Amino acid sequence: MLAAVGQEHVTALKTVHRMWFQAGSLVLVTGPSERQTAEFVKKAREFVALLGVQPRGDGQNRRSILLPNGSRMVGVPSGEATVRGFSNVAMLVIDEAARASDDLYKAMRPVLAVSGGDLWLMSTPKGKRGFFWEEWTKGGPEWTRLSVPATECPRISKEFLEEERGKHTDDWFRQEYLCEFVQDWKGLFDMDLVDAAFTDDYELFR
Repeated sequence: MLAAVGQEHVTALKTVHRMWFQAGSLVLVTGPSERQTAEFVKKAREFVALLGVQPRGDGQNRRSILLPNGSRMVGVPSGEATVRGFSNVAMLVIDEAARASDDLYKAMRPVLAVSGGDLWLMSTPKGKRGFFWEEWTKGGPEWTRLSVPATECPRISKEFLEEERGKHTDDWFRQEYLCEFVQDWKGLFDMDLVDAAFTDDYELFR
């Protein structure tokens, strides 16, 4: 029985489900840092143990899980130059995607080219920038988008949220707890104003 779980627990459970019921499948997990990836793999190992299987590595990768049915999970480094070489991937998870680099995202997408596997991006927003924001706002109907602000999480009290709201700026609070993409002010103009400046509704002058 699971109680009081967060997004990483749910996604880790989904990866183990895929590995358990799809023999020989390969699941890749990456993110902006090795520590983040290691924590995800650790959670997955805990779920594997609940299945009565002693978690063990694949003997090739430092952050990995190998199941008796031949399925594997591999936590890959966050550097664009060191994540290549995998193929026929059943599921790719990018944790804290808003903080991962665009180069990492571009390098990882080809691993799904043959398999047509699933791509999961998990993250708290971090400004109107990067591939996570681009896919969320402009990615098209092929994406399923799920957003759960802290106000809808029963594990977080209203008192705590009000205390946080009083200690931080409104933009930071909305981004961190309300899942809103807010302008990070690294650009000269607000991205909403930039997007609003473009339109397809025009007539040609002759």
